[in-house]
Amino acid sequence: MLSSKALEVAKTQLGVEESPRGSNWGFSVQVYLKSVGITFPASWCMAFVYWCFNKAAKQLGIVNPLVKTGGVLAHYNRAKSYRVTSPQVGDIFIMDFGNGFGHTGIIERIEGEILHTIEANTNDTGSREGYEVCYRTRHKSQVKGYLRYV
Repeated sequence: MLSSKALEVAKTQLGVEESPRGSNWGFSVQVYLKSVGITFPASWCMAFVYWCFNKAAKQLGIVNPLVKTGGVLAHYNRAKSYRVTSPQVGDIFIMDFGNGFGHTGIIERIEGEILHTIEANTNDTGSREGYEVCYRTRHKSQVKGYLRYV
């Protein structure tokens, strides 16, 4: 299953950081951004999710169905047929902060109303403009929607 494999891939990236911190750059960040065609420092949470699913799809020998974009809300708006209302492990969550700013990651587990996630371009304070790939927790009420790619 694609989402399970993408979650496995995401776990291998935990602890990856920008270099220098706050730059939206560094070797691994460049790889994530390049996977969606971005060749300059930019917010990279969506590029990370795309990269994880792309790597998983290659391992499974299938085509990656994700929208190839670094834009969280652009992805969500173009992936209408993949939207779901009830989240599951492996789903992509979408947050909308207004004015075109979003954030995303992959759901690692769910406990009631709490989503345990793996996210990029965040940090321990939960910023949408952080510097690393790490575990985070989000309340379902913070989430605009979910995408499921199986």
